[in-house]
Amino acid sequence: MSDADAPTTDVPTAEVPVTYEADVVGPHDGEAVFVDRRRRRTPLGLAVRVIVVLFAVALTYYVVTLYQVWSTGRRDQARPVDAIVVLGAAQYDGRPSPQLAARLDQVVALWPRGLAPIVVVTGGKQPADRFTEAEASARYLVERGVPEEVLVFENTGRSTYESLEGVAELMRERGLRTVLLVTDPFHALRSRLSAEELGLEAYVSPTGTSVVTGGSSFAKHLKEAAGISFGRIMGFDRLSGLTG
Repeated sequence: MSDADAPTTDVPTAEVPVTYEADVVGPHDGEAVFVDRRRRRTPLGLAVRVIVVLFAVALTYYVVTLYQVWSTGRRDQARPVDAIVVLGAAQYDGRPSPQLAARLDQVVALWPRGLAPIVVVTGGKQPADRFTEAEASARYLVERGVPEEVLVFENTGRSTYESLEGVAELMRERGLRTVLLVTDPFHALRSRLSAEELGLEAYVSPTGTSVVTGGSSFAKHLKEAAGISFGRIMGFDRLSGLTG
């Protein structure tokens, strides 16, 4: 018998079922049923996603603001202006606190450079005080060579924003607009933004001898960044009303 005459036998080929990861195949009344296992977004899941995104945006906004607080406090923008303005701080019976003295020492260093014709001293007083922060500042400056006749007093403000409101009014009365703000490094950005909100063209010359250092300085930077983050959204006027 030749190979051509030999009977042939067909070998059945087993069919390999194909299963998709997204589907489950199972019998149902004799028919195959495909069940879609793809994850559906629930309202709760969507809410969680939104919260995570908002938190990430808020955190990024805060970190950027914190960097701006830090970098502004390390940049001296001293230049010719209409007035040098020193922000007040605590005083003790007419004697500036170390923090205020450091700010005033910066003014003493700036004054001989002829950057401005006047110096505005700011800050009111507590109910039991005999002197305002502005008065204590003026005495300190005069004792160190700043002429008394160039000093202008804003001595009612009890917060940064209130003091700058008074400064803005004094400047408008004199037809002036540009100011060089002297304060602590951590305080520089909020002071400048508040002044700009009040219509002033503001620059900063932070003191290089601030007594607020180390952990205290870091905590102040964190607090300022939080305040500025809200102030930029709601306005520094409203922020001052809420925080005092």
